[in-house]
Amino acid sequence: HVQLVESGGALVQAGGSLRLSCLASATIFSINVMGWYRQTPRKQRELVARITKGGSTNYVDSVKCRFTISRDIAKNTVYLQMDSLKPEDTATYYCYANMRDWGQGTRVTVSS
Repeated sequence: HVQLVESGGALVQAGGSLRLSCLASATIFSINVMGWYRQTPRKQRELVARITKGGSTNYVDSVKCRFTISRDIAKNTVYLQMDSLKPEDTATYYCYANMRDWGQGTRVTVSS
């Protein structure tokens, strides 16, 4: 198991950008899949983006061309660059590893 700590959530105006970080307690080199989910009180948990061990990425349609997931293996960190933010992106964002380990979440609020 690996411990995950997210950071970077904030209040931002619509059209702005944020970069979320997910720091792992151990090397992420061998983790098959890491990614980000988000959840709001009104919606089910939604997979936002994921990146595989081989570097392949996937995104939910609503964030394609706006969000970019990446990783820095040397820093044991996965990032989520979020551009052109919209009010509907407001949520708590959770980092995960192999659908087994989860962070505590970081809050993103986008004002209109």
